[in-house]
Amino acid sequence: MLVTFMAVFAMAARVSVDSDTWWHLRTGQWILENRSIPQADPFSYTRLGESWQHPGWLVQVPMYWLYQLGGAGALNLWTAGMVTLAFVFVWCTLSGGPFLRGFAIILGATVAAVYWAARPYLVTFLLSAVFLWILEGYRWRKVDRLWWLPLLMVVWVNSHGGFLAGVLIWGVYVTHALFQWLTARVWHAGREPARRQVLGRLLLVGVVLLAAVVINPSGMAMYTYAFKTVSIGALQDYIDEWQSPDFHAAFVQPFAWLLLLTFGVVGASRRRLALTDFLLFAGFAMLGLLARRNIALFAIVALPVVTRHAAPLLAAAQRKLGFRQPAKAPAAGISNWLNWLLLGLVALAVVLKVLYVLQPGINQSAFQRGLPLGAVEHLKRIEPQGRLFNSYNWGSYLLWALPEYPVFIDGRTDLYSDEVIDQWLQVIRARPGWEQVLEDYDVRLVLIEQDSMLDRVLEYESGWTSIYEDSQAAIYQRK
Repeated sequence: MLVTFMAVFAMAARVSVDSDTWWHLRTGQWILENRSIPQADPFSYTRLGESWQHPGWLVQVPMYWLYQLGGAGALNLWTAGMVTLAFVFVWCTLSGGPFLRGFAIILGATVAAVYWAARPYLVTFLLSAVFLWILEGYRWRKVDRLWWLPLLMVVWVNSHGGFLAGVLIWGVYVTHALFQWLTARVWHAGREPARRQVLGRLLLVGVVLLAAVVINPSGMAMYTYAFKTVSIGALQDYIDEWQSPDFHAAFVQPFAWLLLLTFGVVGASRRRLALTDFLLFAGFAMLGLLARRNIALFAIVALPVVTRHAAPLLAAAQRKLGFRQPAKAPAAGISNWLNWLLLGLVALAVVLKVLYVLQPGINQSAFQRGLPLGAVEHLKRIEPQGRLFNSYNWGSYLLWALPEYPVFIDGRTDLYSDEVIDQWLQVIRARPGWEQVLEDYDVRLVLIEQDSMLDRVLEYESGWTSIYEDSQAAIYQRK
């Protein structure tokens, strides 16, 4: 077991700061500087003062502290720790022996790795595993920790908008309890009181769980937050993580492996497929097929289903092949030394991986490949006046690195909605009317990717002049 979690930690210990990490850091900084939680946008000029109710302050502030303490390396370790802790709870929901569980955890980690980044989403990843552990324990082992759910929901709704996943997981087990109660009323009257009691307890906890959602700075507005976000058409059309996965990409293919493995194991097993297992698998598989960001949650809920059906298959195979468990533990000897040697080698590998991702140079090199570091330094040095039109991919970094220039757009799609995103697309693609959009917002500076459509157009526009250019970015200033 220890080797498994060390391997997961090593897998997750990587450069985890992505494009959206920066606006979370900037928000955490703003909260500490202003001693309040923003309810209106303070960072852009296209949405300045507009209502902005994002459930993330409880994570954004610690993220900012970590970054101040240890830079990007500290966030890399935080990411690895959150991922590993999530799989500890997943391990506790699995069936079978340690080798089957270890295989399942490594496979699940390979699937979920598609969406590990230093963002509040990690709280959704962790608490989904905790919710599953609590509800699986109540469903299969009659261990009642249900009243933890509302308390955890208070943390969740103040940490990330994915708290709806917890409601969905709870809803699966309520649906199962309701089905059992209805069938007992019709065919097994003697079991009806006990099943009514289970259903009643889950419903009562659920009422408190839903009531806990309002314990946040935005109150009842959080009930509609998730639905408002997914209703933004530009998310599915233009934002990669909200689009369906491309199975031609190698990093997405483990998702297909887990899907097919589950089909095969459940089909080969003689065990009846429980309603909870079907709903968890089918529901989160559908979410994963709709949006790549949901694949990580599918990896969590699918593993108990796989091991529940794989464990009896493996046991039957062992009996058929004549494998027997030893009557007693083997005496201490060379095998123990080999085990300790293996553990030491894995621990050494983990330490080396941690030391690698802690190096400022490694993180800086990754930033240089994806961020306009040179362009930002140029703007700081010459300090040109005027509003800045910026690339969507760099907007969040500009909030952090260039706060003196409010942005046109950044990764907070729930704030900008289709209206501003469509205006940004009109400009970046140089579609008819793009000049008027910049004129309406009184834009004087443009920072965009080198050789983009807008870059090629501005290069020949008489009203604009190039003031900076490198292999990544170009800056133009209105004459």
